[in-house]
Amino acid sequence: METLLTSLHNGILTITINRPDKLNALNSTVLTELNNAIDDVYWNSDVHGVILTGAGPKSFVAGADITEFMKLSNEEGALLAKRGQDIFFKLENCPKPVIAAVNGFALGGGCELAMSCHIRMASSNAKFGQPEVNLGIIPGYGGTQRLAQLVGKGKAMELILSANMIDANQALHLGLVNHVTEPDQLIPETEKLLATILSKSPMAVSKAIEAINAGFTHEVNGYNEEIRLFGDCTGTEEMTEGVAAFLEKRKADFRKSK
Repeated sequence: METLLTSLHNGILTITINRPDKLNALNSTVLTELNNAIDDVYWNSDVHGVILTGAGPKSFVAGADITEFMKLSNEEGALLAKRGQDIFFKLENCPKPVIAAVNGFALGGGCELAMSCHIRMASSNAKFGQPEVNLGIIPGYGGTQRLAQLVGKGKAMELILSANMIDANQALHLGLVNHVTEPDQLIPETEKLLATILSKSPMAVSKAIEAINAGFTHEVNGYNEEIRLFGDCTGTEEMTEGVAAFLEKRKADFRKSK
């Protein structure tokens, strides 16, 4: 791939957006390759979880590549936004856990990309923001919706309308990120958290992701989806292994139960 680096170790696929000279800005090639990489995550049984990060010490993703916006018509702009949303929805609904390791700037489309991941880890030098109104546009890859879900409507209004950036500790206080680490500990701490998640029932983790996401859509009732998904878990080999391990006071081995 031209713009992504990937490595697989112990079931963890690390995807690195690799345009450091452009602060890893999202252009059409990045979106295409990211879409393909996410497709592979869905179907590759060797991949159990994903870390998404950016190349270099300065930036996770410093926004979309604005040079591609200059001559867009209304219709082309809407199609661009839909394409980005479709890819980010695919990431958000991935049945395997995805953690963003935010190393530096996460602005515009970069902040939207991080928010579409299930969990966000940030280095202490990370900066977050939705500066689109400075350019005469609005967030188009789901930012108006996910930011409000994560930090509340009032704060999302303030951040989007003012285009102000916030640092990692402010993001942690608002609930935009889960943890803040020193830069050299970002990937190790992200790997540690993901390894903990991967030690749990893969089926239960997948169903939990689906149930939590259901609460933020208008298409289904989240509580009803929880009932259905709880039922899907019962009577399975993984549930049997988990319950037996609990009763026998041992660590469950969910991978063997498959």
